[in-house]
Amino acid sequence: MHTYIIGEIGQNHNGSVDIAKVIADLCLQPVRDKFFDRDLPPMDAIKLTKRDLKEELTQSQMDQPYTSPHSFGRTYGEHRAALELSDEEHFEVYKHVKARGADFVETLCSIGCLSILKYFTPDRLKVASRDLTNLPLLNALAETKIPIILSTGMGGEEELNDALEVITRHHENISILHCLSEYPSDYGHLNLNTIPFLTKKYPNYTIGYSDHSIGIVVPTVAVALGARIIEKHVTLDRNMKGSDHAGSAEKDGIFRMVRDIRNIEASLGEEKMFRSEASASSSVKLERSVASLRDIAEGETISEADLHLLSPGNGVKWKNRELIVGKKARKNIAANELIFPEDVA
Repeated sequence: MHTYIIGEIGQNHNGSVDIAKVIADLCLQPVRDKFFDRDLPPMDAIKLTKRDLKEELTQSQMDQPYTSPHSFGRTYGEHRAALELSDEEHFEVYKHVKARGADFVETLCSIGCLSILKYFTPDRLKVASRDLTNLPLLNALAETKIPIILSTGMGGEEELNDALEVITRHHENISILHCLSEYPSDYGHLNLNTIPFLTKKYPNYTIGYSDHSIGIVVPTVAVALGARIIEKHVTLDRNMKGSDHAGSAEKDGIFRMVRDIRNIEASLGEEKMFRSEASASSSVKLERSVASLRDIAEGETISEADLHLLSPGNGVKWKNRELIVGKKARKNIAANELIFPEDVA
């Protein structure tokens, strides 16, 4: 099993191609499990977000004064414009990411953003939670035949089914991410059990989780619950100016999250119970075997009262004690030593 991990830069690049490249490099850093001395697969993909400001908000909302400490402009429209990269700049980041051997994912927030496809074809298109009900956009994205990832942070089953009905007119290469559009997300609101629900309800699609919680524990738990895609906001510094930095993972958090997810992948195994070969040496060392409770002389008949259990575990198990009980000792057996079948007759 392999979890497809997406480092969501979004607009945490703060309008800078150079910052976007540095964040991408952080996400794609080597991941090594030092304890077991082995390399683990890094993140699989980097994601940016593209907006067409002509299709973003009403003019009155765009003209509203924006006085937040995270503002990059006098009005909200100016703020949004400052955070946008051009199609050509997205292409530059795309080439940087592909040169590192990773996938590139784009969230396109309007039909006008499809102009980016003149420059390159993303490996996947991401639909933001806000656009789950934007059926015209979904239809336009689906027409490209590029694999689509749907985020469900603002919808329920009805909204998801409506979206799927539109996209599947064109293709079925669809992934569904459980998500909560609360920034940052309160742990009590996350309802991660939606992940196994979606897995059972929509078996034809890949199910994952898009995280807006603080820290890295929730994405790793999501993988344990069956998520096969994880999307996490990433940044250079959570203290940077901008709306998404505070809830994003920095360099160390990125490393630890990817490491933990990869180790969880390896740990899940099969849905059955069995004696693992990995525990064989521990079993020999620690499991208990039939042993003498007292000194037993050669020729004595051994009763169950003469026995107890001691380690190591390479002797006779208690359920097979009939191999010893009622038999005569072939030699003197000291107290508190294992008794083997060849020691009796």
